[in-house]
Amino acid sequence: MSSLKELQDLIQEKYGIEMAALDPHASLSEKGFDSLALVEFVFAIEDHFSITIPDGDPDVDTLAQLAAVVDKIRASKASPAA
Repeated sequence: MSSLKELQDLIQEKYGIEMAALDPHASLSEKGFDSLALVEFVFAIEDHFSITIPDGDPDVDTLAQLAAVVDKIRASKASPAA
């Protein structure tokens, strides 16, 4: 299950950005997220999902990419250790 909807809810709650304005494929920096706001949002995501997102993932520029990273981390936590 994708975490995209939860991320959209979290961003709306934290920053007051309406979901209709949240194109999952638009650059977060184009939505007004500077590097500090993005770091704050990552901390909020980590708290919300009880995960740790690795620093410096160069592929994360959109909400959809961020959801993919969160989904990957959550899936790895859910799968039993081999």
